[in-house]
Amino acid sequence: MTDHSPRPAFSAVIVAGGSGTRAGLGVPKQYAPWKGKPVLAHSLDAFAKAGAQELVVVVPDPSDLTAQDIARPFPTAKLVRGGETRRLSVKAGLEALSGGPDQPVLIHDAARPGLSGEVIDRLLDAIGPARGAIPVLPVVDSLAVAGDGLMTGTAVREELRRVQTPQAFRLGEILAAHRAWNGQSEAGDDAQVARAHGMQVALVEGDEGLAKLTFAEDFAVTTAFPRIGTGFDVHRLAEGEELWLGGLKIEHDRGLAGHSDADVALHAITDAILGAAAAGDIGQHFSPKDERWRGASSDRFLRHAQSLAAERGYVVGNVDLTIICEEPKIGPHREKMQQRIAQILEVDPVQVSVKATTTEGLGMTGRREGIAAQAAVTLFPEG
Repeated sequence: MTDHSPRPAFSAVIVAGGSGTRAGLGVPKQYAPWKGKPVLAHSLDAFAKAGAQELVVVVPDPSDLTAQDIARPFPTAKLVRGGETRRLSVKAGLEALSGGPDQPVLIHDAARPGLSGEVIDRLLDAIGPARGAIPVLPVVDSLAVAGDGLMTGTAVREELRRVQTPQAFRLGEILAAHRAWNGQSEAGDDAQVARAHGMQVALVEGDEGLAKLTFAEDFAVTTAFPRIGTGFDVHRLAEGEELWLGGLKIEHDRGLAGHSDADVALHAITDAILGAAAAGDIGQHFSPKDERWRGASSDRFLRHAQSLAAERGYVVGNVDLTIICEEPKIGPHREKMQQRIAQILEVDPVQVSVKATTTEGLGMTGRREGIAAQAAVTLFPEG
């Protein structure tokens, strides 16, 4: 709002019900990473910051754990199952709102994550005098009418606009418009449904940052830069256990206790890779309550983390590992650990650094009760 007055109370429906197959990302594009977080999270964050009283997110399956994880930080968000078309998904979202008929509602496509507060303000201002409002941008290119691969005419670009979302309406009217829709073809957007119901739709200035993510190259911004992750792990030393460290079995009077082989070094690297790839942590993928992983070799965890990073388009650039202990001495094993870790990750040993330090007799590691490890990993875009 240009005068910085408080925004009126409003609700929002975010449409995230598509499969996003054209992007070729292996996951629905609304869940894919973009500028550091899932595409859907950007719209949720924008509406939450703008003060939306109620957020309805229309998704393919409300029980999907990915959708639930993305929505969890937003207390006002509610997941709703979508329909077979975008229009039916919007209708499902509108039906789930609890506001009154005069409540402003903004309907937004999750595939447009660059939503700004300024666009929200312009829309809310416009639906005072008008019954609906949509953000638009001018057409800057010349336009041709095509037929059978030939130019058959031209269009007057000054009379045309590029339409974006969110689109703003009063809840009662836009819900009635969707309920009354009987078009023989599906509506391209909610403004089309509104106009078919006799509603006037105002045009407000859009934003180039609201571009729609459609193809894999639209996500290139997420893979244009390296990503860095850190990991930390600690296990206690216990008699009767084997000591696995850095992928090596080391002769020692005690070993590390844990559900798997308790290799703190590989666990720290695994968590660092998962962190850099925004793929959770080792406990999510290999729960200590799962009997499948009892005594498991930790190289399996590390390879799995690397495969998840690869699915997201990343390769390991370098690994910097620090082992923290009073015993055993790491120096005699450093080179073999470096080679073993490089072998597991299928990288050159020069990409792996193994260091060791003590805590000068302080704390758990200083009292020789356990061993800790911390790691930093850099992932680079593949190719």
